[in-house]
Amino acid sequence: MTKARNLSLLSAVEAAATADQTKADIDSLGINRGRKNIIINGAMNVAQRGTSLTGLHNNTNYLIDRFSFGGSSMSGRLTMSQDSNGPAGFANSLKLDCTTADTSIAAGDEHYFAYRVEGQDLQRLKKGTSSAESMTLSFYVKGNAAATYTAELYDADNNRQNGQTFNVTTSWNRITLTYAPDTTGVYNDDNTIGAYILFWINSGSNSRSGTFTSNTWANSVTANRVSSSNTSFFDSTARTLNITGVQLEVGSVATDFEHRNYGEELALCQRYYYRIGGLANNQPICNISVWSGSDNYGVIDFPHEMRTAPTVTIAGATSYTLLVDAVTATSTSLVIQGITKQGCELLIRRSGAYGGGKSGWVRGTTATITEFNAEL
Repeated sequence: MTKARNLSLLSAVEAAATADQTKADIDSLGINRGRKNIIINGAMNVAQRGTSLTGLHNNTNYLIDRFSFGGSSMSGRLTMSQDSNGPAGFANSLKLDCTTADTSIAAGDEHYFAYRVEGQDLQRLKKGTSSAESMTLSFYVKGNAAATYTAELYDADNNRQNGQTFNVTTSWNRITLTYAPDTTGVYNDDNTIGAYILFWINSGSNSRSGTFTSNTWANSVTANRVSSSNTSFFDSTARTLNITGVQLEVGSVATDFEHRNYGEELALCQRYYYRIGGLANNQPICNISVWSGSDNYGVIDFPHEMRTAPTVTIAGATSYTLLVDAVTATSTSLVIQGITKQGCELLIRRSGAYGGGKSGWVRGTTATITEFNAEL
């Protein structure tokens, strides 16, 4: 096909680009309409925290970057892991595996894995205006047996909800759920939670005893959030669920999953979570200057600006190695201070003194991990 023919075809398609199907036609021509997937790490490739987390049943627990498991306290337990099982084109998936069953579901029980979206990343949906757009959520799922779960979009800024059910089989299937436009409630243009995507895998009667109306935006009512047909993930220790290829895009057509390269996905994830140390012995952490006595200062620059000034968790604070003037010492404490979205100052102390005006560097080990968390 000649260049002129390409341009002619492009013009014809663009001229009629008023319907979502025509937008899909543009995609089929390979025309780049910009980044379409609102979800970060939808292919489950980045897992900075590790590859498995056991004993989960309550609170909010992250493993694979940007995706979390949360819920209420119960006797049931599950393991969340990064699994190498995926449909064609996907090397990884998020896997949930029930390890302790609980068949006595309390009324207030609620369990889901979730994705949180900043309000400023949702502005393209035009929510709360007369021009509000449909949005389509698509993903691949499989389980050990047939199951039905609820995928809910929850507007955190305006306390509005819209849920739909999806079915799981023992084979990989792509689920496509289109959500109607919502002309009520604008998403705040800021870096706080604008919306949740909640995949409900278990719920008590409090959240499923009302009237569940599929694909209908409404002010939040707890009893109406989950379908009464929802499967309880904790009904058997044989129960598993894998998910990958999660995509949320504008319009009523699910286009092909937008694959980004690993480095780009990692950079996007590090806006919310970043860790140093824990990889190997003698891992360089930062340069230091000896202020006086046993006080040594260094600066850690984050690889990317984080969403907000992060909270810090330090493991192995007394195991860092200091090297100054060919003298090696072990830290007695490590304190993070002066932290911002761009970086922080590190105060690391040792027993004994080097003397002021010297410089050196700090090494970590597999036991020294400092985590910077700016999750929503």
